Amino acid sequence: MVKRIAPALGLFFLSPLIGEFLLGNLPVTMLVALITLAPLYGGGALLIRELARRRGAGWPGIVLLAVAYGLIEEGLVTRSLFNPGYAGMDLTSYAWIPGVEVSAWWASFVLGGVHAAGSICVPIAVTEALVPDRAAQPWLRLPGLVTTGVLFVAGAVATALFDPSAPRLSIAQLAGVIVPAGLLIVLALRRRRPAAGLPGQAPGPWPALGFSLAAGAVFWAAAMALDTLGAWPVVAVNLAVYATVCGLVARWSRRAGWGRGQVFALAAGGVLTYAWHGFAQPPAVPVEPAIDLAGNAVFALAAVALLAVAATRLRSPGLAGGREDATPAGGRSCGPTSPTRASRSRSPRSSRPTSVASRAAG
Repeated sequence: MVKRIAPALGLFFLSPLIGEFLLGNLPVTMLVALITLAPLYGGGALLIRELARRRGAGWPGIVLLAVAYGLIEEGLVTRSLFNPGYAGMDLTSYAWIPGVEVSAWWASFVLGGVHAAGSICVPIAVTEALVPDRAAQPWLRLPGLVTTGVLFVAGAVATALFDPSAPRLSIAQLAGVIVPAGLLIVLALRRRRPAAGLPGQAPGPWPALGFSLAAGAVFWAAAMALDTLGAWPVVAVNLAVYATVCGLVARWSRRAGWGRGQVFALAAGGVLTYAWHGFAQPPAVPVEPAIDLAGNAVFALAAVALLAVAATRLRSPGLAGGREDATPAGGRSCGPTSPTRASRSRSPRSSRPTSVASRAAG
């Protein structure tokens, strides 16, 4: 039983470790925060992965469920989408949309890059690469699913109670979150017809890794230059990155030669970008600079070691060139995108672009 559920336990803890600690938002001294972070982040990632694999939804389903997760967390749990003063920021200064009362920058930043990529897709892809022979199989039975669901709800409630300043939501705001999240879930879990293949050869793992690193660099350059470029140009960059990643990966995944190696390479680019960004990100919790630097180094080295182990597993005979299981079922996979998990500075589980975080911390 331990061997069977080991990947599930790994994903449960890997999601918050990548999303908060490797990114540099939380220092090593805050590992105790995993008590609440793992149920929320890891529980959500595990539920999404299990539902998608059981339904045969593949990566298209995982991506859609990840966006729905982002809507639920930021719309219903932290309620940051509707809080103009969230985490000390003045979101009305960042592409605020009157009437809708939402920051276009924050929404584009947190729903796509933060959650769909960094919190969900990247950890799932890395964990599946560690057990490539079981990548397409469910890891949990009914009791495990129920337990994970209970832990996720508990983590969400604990997070919601952590910030008493979060606003009360109106009926319209609740509907604005629940309706699109529900539609995304239905769309993600519906049965798909196999998509027709496309001519040409898919790029190999190394080009996929380079593409992921480049996309992440563009996203983070725009995020850290938010105050210089302005919010609306950064919104345009965010949307362009998402469209480019999803569009190209969707085409590549329908060509001959696409497999688990390329999916892992895309996720590895996300992990490596988080690793270097961790050294530039001011932690949300005060800590001695030397301790923060040492913690970032430990997390970065551990991340590289984990990627090396996963790459070795994928190179095992009969697995290295394995066709990604989602492609025949969905064909339109966006795959795990580059590391676009936003750096938000809120305690104990948030991060946001360095410039804004530094100002808020001051």
